[in-house]
Amino acid sequence: KMTKELLFSITKKDFIIETFKAGGKSGQHQNKTDSAVRIRHIESGAVGESRSERSQHQNKTLAFRRLLQTNMWKTWFKVKCSKMFVSKDEEQRILETVEKLMQPSNIKIEHRIDGKWVEVALEKLEENDE
Repeated sequence: KMTKELLFSITKKDFIIETFKAGGKSGQHQNKTDSAVRIRHIESGAVGESRSERSQHQNKTLAFRRLLQTNMWKTWFKVKCSKMFVSKDEEQRILETVEKLMQPSNIKIEHRIDGKWVEVALEKLEENDE
């Protein structure tokens, strides 16, 4: 048997849960009760929302499922998990490599002029910033 190991946990305090009136054309019940739910994960910025059900509890469940399906959540989750398996030395080496790759000499910027791609010199970009 393979044992499961907890990598990290998230709790209700990691989210902002908002309730509001669903509105729309489904009748008086939607316009009188705060049954719609929006859930935001603070660290990742991912958002899930539901207003389709009459019950706030059901909408909360749907909103959470929708949040978990967003690309922002999936990316945050992958990064969070990968950091669990990387040592501090490896993390520092990765950051240094990324820093080197982001040097202006390694970046090529082009824009389209008259249907053709033309390279823009970084010096011109820096002059425009001033």
